[in-house]
Amino acid sequence: MSFNASRSAFTWGGFSFRWYGELARNGDLIGALGTSLVVAVGATVVATVLGTTLAVGLARHLRSTALEAASMAPGILPDLVLAIGLLSFFTLASIPTGTLSVLIAHSVFGTAFVVAVVRARLNGTDASLEEASRDLGANAATTFLRVTLPSIAPAVVAGALLVFTLSLDEFVIAYFTAGPTTQTLPIAIYAMVRTGVTPEINALATVLIAITVTVIVVAARAVRRTEKPAP
Repeated sequence: MSFNASRSAFTWGGFSFRWYGELARNGDLIGALGTSLVVAVGATVVATVLGTTLAVGLARHLRSTALEAASMAPGILPDLVLAIGLLSFFTLASIPTGTLSVLIAHSVFGTAFVVAVVRARLNGTDASLEEASRDLGANAATTFLRVTLPSIAPAVVAGALLVFTLSLDEFVIAYFTAGPTTQTLPIAIYAMVRTGVTPEINALATVLIAITVTVIVVAARAVRRTEKPAP
């Protein structure tokens, strides 16, 4: 449909790149996409760092059922409940709603998914390798960077990709925490649904699919290289 010259999805008007040109001139959609990418990248970085650190702490240093349950709660709670809770928190903490509040909100639920993925990987790794590293004189930071992190790298990459995808696609939490002047891409599309979705959305969806497939292929190749045994 993105290559259909006709405005109607049910009528083929010939092959055309018309809607890609229209998309490039649609400032509102491009702006919303930019906001979504900023939020998704920021939330991915924050959630990956916090989630990986928390997963290692729970698996190797602190066995706490309560902390583990609390770390997983944002990923289990319904989006509506989490959105209302986060909005209440931002109001009480006098944090203005906007791009920053959405980034924080997405980091909260993204951390839960990173913890789940990385924790599962840690349960399948040999903790004796880390003990051997410390016995040989390495400190905690060196052991983490040289032994633990390489062994869990595929899970860290998988968790980061999951957070990025969920953040880019998330609507309910962003809708509650974005405020009246900030629009992410899902919010912009929702606003268009009420007045009629234009074919530029088809072009944008095609671009996003192409980018997503490219990122997944690159990440898969990178993970496969890290898992190859050393000669």
